[in-house]
Amino acid sequence: MAGRPSVWRDKTAIILTATIFGLTYGLSAPLIALQLTEDGYSETIIGFNAAMHALGVLAIAPFLPQIVARFGTAGTALVALIAGGVLLLLFPAVPLIWLWFPLRLALGVVSESLFVVSETWLNQVTEEKTRAQTMAMYSACLSLGFALGPLILVIAGSQGALPFLIGAAFALVAAAVLIWGKPKAQVVEHHTRMTLARAWQLAPIAIVATALNSAMETAGLSLLAIYAMELGWEEKPATLLITTLLAGAIVLQLPIGWLADRVDRRKFVMVLAVLSTIGAALWPAMLSHGWLAYVLLFLWGGVFVGIYTLMITIVGSRFKGGDLVALYAIMSVAWGLGALVGPPLGGLAMQSIPHGLAIFAAAGCAAFVLFLWRSKSEA
Repeated sequence: MAGRPSVWRDKTAIILTATIFGLTYGLSAPLIALQLTEDGYSETIIGFNAAMHALGVLAIAPFLPQIVARFGTAGTALVALIAGGVLLLLFPAVPLIWLWFPLRLALGVVSESLFVVSETWLNQVTEEKTRAQTMAMYSACLSLGFALGPLILVIAGSQGALPFLIGAAFALVAAAVLIWGKPKAQVVEHHTRMTLARAWQLAPIAIVATALNSAMETAGLSLLAIYAMELGWEEKPATLLITTLLAGAIVLQLPIGWLADRVDRRKFVMVLAVLSTIGAALWPAMLSHGWLAYVLLFLWGGVFVGIYTLMITIVGSRFKGGDLVALYAIMSVAWGLGALVGPPLGGLAMQSIPHGLAIFAAAGCAAFVLFLWRSKSEA
């Protein structure tokens, strides 16, 4: 029993690291876009700048198993947090727009490192009997980090250096907590290089689930309010739908994680996927009934994100060491690709059909149900 406070302190420090990853991405993406827009740059320039983040993710992902094996989980996380804080400080300090491109690429490298290391590290310090609950807390705090980014912009505004300074302060405080808390570092042995084909053979469901999660989440954050307004909603209540969805993604992870530690996780993923499909199909009907739309989106946000929670739990239970780092790295690349294609496909669906966003979400979830049903893999 003496070691339990230490274990929870370690988990708290690691989950804080993950929350800062979410905040870094949730703040930097809209903030940089808004500042470039204000400065008069075209959508093409803004799009290319945003693509640098994804390029940074793709650039560092293959090397993360070797990096974590050499420097350990704590060392890698600490360097990434400090680097993230410094990079956010550099954006307002650099007047030349072309320098924002390598800075954005470096921010993608840092974010990817925090993402993969926090998931790997947390799995290594977690017992199997509480793994789903712990990873549910991780997913909830990750969603909280994503939500904090736009909230900072609401409070501090999107212009000037202040929002960058606030984001940098969060990252550097998290680094200080990591130094002060001294969570137990984990040594990760790196064996063989994980190819994409090998990762697909080991964990195809997890890779697909991650891409689906990011595609639907980013499409929903970008387009849900617009969809509601096209159906006659006012701007503020339509925007509140996004907040409600995120609230469900945060709050409902804990009961989902508790239940996942007591049932067959593979079957539970199927249940959540079927419920997500039905829930998305009900969007058109519920959006015409006011408060029922808030109830549905709260539940749908929690159930849908629960799929990702369970998949990172299953992967963490089945794989260890360098294989786990490599699989999480490839899953995070799938997350980036999903985020890249989700909003454009959702927007195209909305242009084609009045309820295109709902149909897009329901079709994506239904396709995942079919893929899960036909797959023989556990992960």
